[in-house]
Amino acid sequence: MSAPPHHGWVVSWIICCALWLAGCAQPVSRASQEEDSWRGRIALQVDGQAAQSFSATFELQGNPESGGLVLLSPFGNRIAQLEWKDGQASLQSGPETRTSDSLETLLLDVTGTRIPIAALFSWLNGIQATAPGWQADLSGMPDGRLTARREHPTPQAILRIVLTR
Repeated sequence: MSAPPHHGWVVSWIICCALWLAGCAQPVSRASQEEDSWRGRIALQVDGQAAQSFSATFELQGNPESGGLVLLSPFGNRIAQLEWKDGQASLQSGPETRTSDSLETLLLDVTGTRIPIAALFSWLNGIQATAPGWQADLSGMPDGRLTARREHPTPQAILRIVLTR
């Protein structure tokens, strides 16, 4: 039994309609996929008797309640990896893994100073947020640049972030 002569035309028409409908579908926006994700360079300078500085490439995702942060050396080696969720945080640095109920405490261990986590996420989203002792300059955010200064408590600190696109 052979197919009617118009069968090939019907199949072609159905395929064309399916392709047309697929072309009308809205793709998932890249911005929404990466809404809570940042990459770039971070530098932190802390003044004081023993002035210290910290710099790394970073990959950050999530929000103050749940997320992950990877810090990389200039050569691409992993310096530290932090993950947090449900009020618990873990820090993996080299072969050592530590846990805490405070992300800020583990981040202090890595950077040498306290960084206001909730305010940092707001700043990265271009939203001015207050954090005791800190003042953020968001004027460079259209170019992916953020600077925040801590005046008190001493020692003073400057946090600089440059986002890569």
